[in-house]
Amino acid sequence: MTTAPPDLDRRTVEATLEDELTHARGRRLLLVYGRYTDRVTEFTLSRPERRRVRVSDEHSVLGIVEAWQQHLAAHPDDDDLLVVTTSVEDSQLGWDVLAYAIKRSVRPVDRGQILARRFGATDVDSRIRTESWLVDALLAAEPAQGWPRNGAVLTRDAAVRALIGARLNQASPADGGLDAAALLHWSLDPAGPARFADLPQAERDGLTEWLADAVGDFARVVLRLAAGGRGADAVPLGLVGAEVARPDVSADVAMAFGALLGGGTAAQLQAFSAAAASTVWRSVARAHAGDQVGEATRARVLDVVRRADELAAQAELTGAMTASPFLPSAFTSRSRALAATLTSGRSDHSAMQAALDALGAHCLSQLEPHRLRAAEMAVRLVRWLAAPTEPLDSVADGTRRHLSQWAWVDRALTTLWEGDATTDQETARAYRTVCEAVRSRRSALDEAFAGRLRSWARHASTTEPGGALLIEQVLDKVALPLVSATAPLIIVLDGMSGAVAVDLGEQLAARSWTEVSPTPDRRVAAVSAIPSVTQASRPSLLTGALTSGDQATERKGFTAFWRRHRRTAALFHKNDIPGEAGQRLSEPLMAALSGEEVVGVVLNTIDYALDHGREGDRSGWLLRDISFLPELLNAARDYGRPVVLVSDHGHVLHRCGDTPAAAAAGAQSARWRTGTPDAGEVALTGPRVLLGDGSVVVPWQEDIRYLPRRAGYHGGAALAEMTVPVLVLLPSAAALPAGWAVLGARQLAPPWWDRAEPGPVAVPTPKVTRSKKAKEPEDSVPLFAMEDRPAPPSLGARVVATEVYAGQRSFVPKAPDPATVAAVIDALVGGDGSLPLGAVATVAGRAPRGLEFFAATLQRLLNVDGYSVLSLVDGDRRLKLDQEILRQQFGVRDR
Repeated sequence: MTTAPPDLDRRTVEATLEDELTHARGRRLLLVYGRYTDRVTEFTLSRPERRRVRVSDEHSVLGIVEAWQQHLAAHPDDDDLLVVTTSVEDSQLGWDVLAYAIKRSVRPVDRGQILARRFGATDVDSRIRTESWLVDALLAAEPAQGWPRNGAVLTRDAAVRALIGARLNQASPADGGLDAAALLHWSLDPAGPARFADLPQAERDGLTEWLADAVGDFARVVLRLAAGGRGADAVPLGLVGAEVARPDVSADVAMAFGALLGGGTAAQLQAFSAAAASTVWRSVARAHAGDQVGEATRARVLDVVRRADELAAQAELTGAMTASPFLPSAFTSRSRALAATLTSGRSDHSAMQAALDALGAHCLSQLEPHRLRAAEMAVRLVRWLAAPTEPLDSVADGTRRHLSQWAWVDRALTTLWEGDATTDQETARAYRTVCEAVRSRRSALDEAFAGRLRSWARHASTTEPGGALLIEQVLDKVALPLVSATAPLIIVLDGMSGAVAVDLGEQLAARSWTEVSPTPDRRVAAVSAIPSVTQASRPSLLTGALTSGDQATERKGFTAFWRRHRRTAALFHKNDIPGEAGQRLSEPLMAALSGEEVVGVVLNTIDYALDHGREGDRSGWLLRDISFLPELLNAARDYGRPVVLVSDHGHVLHRCGDTPAAAAAGAQSARWRTGTPDAGEVALTGPRVLLGDGSVVVPWQEDIRYLPRRAGYHGGAALAEMTVPVLVLLPSAAALPAGWAVLGARQLAPPWWDRAEPGPVAVPTPKVTRSKKAKEPEDSVPLFAMEDRPAPPSLGARVVATEVYAGQRSFVPKAPDPATVAAVIDALVGGDGSLPLGAVATVAGRAPRGLEFFAATLQRLLNVDGYSVLSLVDGDRRLKLDQEILRQQFGVRDR
């Protein structure tokens, strides 16, 4: 052995013992050519058998003999092993020593062979033998369960991939586990970069070179940061760099970022920033999952973008980051830009919409969607303020227009009123100005309606309703025509306002319920009894006659109404609905639903919430928020029942802080009293006034109340209280009654709700006053002229324009051009989500052959993170699109 003795550590000695002990034949001394550098000199060997081992490093014959004699003296009767590492060769040792040694010689250490055996191979790639860092690392990093088996020859790539799995806890690129995104995600866990930083320099350098070749040159930047203890800042720095990489950025900004990053070539920095941006966009899409993984991803991304903002501020780069789609400070800048268009008379619709689009393109709009919703509602309300409002002709006109127009205003206002808890003061002031202007106009409409209501209430009846649908006529005019082979389910959402109804209507449409109406193009709107409280309105609704009463009155009148029409019926109130353990709905209710009788169910969630301080519809009521509603709808679908979703009255929300209740004599409820009307109130008398001996005073102004503060109130004469929304739902359009019409989402939303609303806009200075006497409002003059605008981009066009799609496309070789993919998406949307493959080929301009491959390519482009956005159905003959998942994964929503 003429070469210098190699350095050996405990793992090398253990590996040598595992091989040599098979030839021990009872010997307890192993002589190994090498120099022992490990501090651990005593340990227990676990394989091939459990033995105690002591290591002594001796480089003279005398030292070897003395070490062996001491070992024999200390362990005469056991089988403990002595390993002597030495540079003494066989020729220098006598037989008195070699006779006791395993194989009677000084054993060389072939670390390559040791590695081969550890991987179940017979030999190793010759390159491994020349890279001592790799051999050292593999011997030191072997997991407890051993290395994976990799065939007859251990290749260098297989060895490095195994090392990455052990050292970095990451799967390798060849295993499909480590790519640009995975490396950046790894950097976010402090433990991973810390382990990398603790590795020997040679091993860090070797892994860096290999990863740069396998993943991309940007890996050098990430691993350099990790080695310097800044791995957690890799992705945040990449987001800052994504803006610095723009061609119009000044040299000073680029230099400041370079100093922040600590060096790197321009190509490395550009690739690093692009990978960071793509990774974050993918995580943003994943955050929409709605489960624990999605919520954890959302929290992690928020941490990243906030840290990016901190780093930019430290380098004094915040001012250069205003175009960033990631930094919170850039979101604030975009919010301020939108705020300026909301309140400036010089602004126009196109500028306002462009500012909203810019805000929606920021990742925080998807991570914190409530912030974007507030902005969207502000834009919608400004568009409404810019549109003309015709005078009210009648009570019927008021309730119809409320449900088709002003309920949407109220819905938007409740969202905007809450604003954005993290919004800066400039944006908050703009939102406040819009809210006040909207309330001013809505107050004028309520005042006009109250004036019409005063004269109408004196004479209105079922024979002369003045064109209105009365609440006691809903069963006869709406529910009765639905009775055919299957009786309807009538669900009364006590206190549901028009704003809540239009919100729920959108959610129901998304769940494949078909909404219909006896009147084309609009929902049914009825007029509540007076005052608009449960005691008067709900019995009138459920009995089909104008009356007041309690639950007994309602149950008796409900069955009597349907008996007159030769149908049996059952009505279920609060205590009748819950089932026993293991069953959500009660057995009598389920039996009624599975039978042939008309079923009515009263749900008090909304009214109860308003009475007890839960302001549910401030951020919108979800179907699941209303107790038992999802279960009832599911049961109705299962049994093929049409559903009438109806209120007994609406409500107004408390919006006025801690303003005290009005001091008024004769207060009977929060929103009605007896006596003489004051400012903001109206006196109502006539046959429709069921309480107060036929004469009541009710406020039309929403901020008047007579009792202590609650979340919301009802009983008054405001449109939101007097309008009774009626939604009629069918499990399928096949059960459509003769003469009725299907209502589409675009028919129901008012024109200003969508983005294609033209014209410059301005928010007037609000001035809300209370008048002694209600009067008709003057004709509203259009604020601005109309102008033509191009149609908004289609869903397909918006999908292929996203960063998420760009990231998907980068992994699909020879992907179709974006216009083709957009056309296919739009065609599937137009085909109710499904098309034959032949039709898809026609849309894409492709020959009929090879369609399966084309469909698979589309799936690779659109099925983000394994979600089935696109799927083949009907024996792989049709392509099906899940629009909801598509919108979630690509962060695209309707405006």
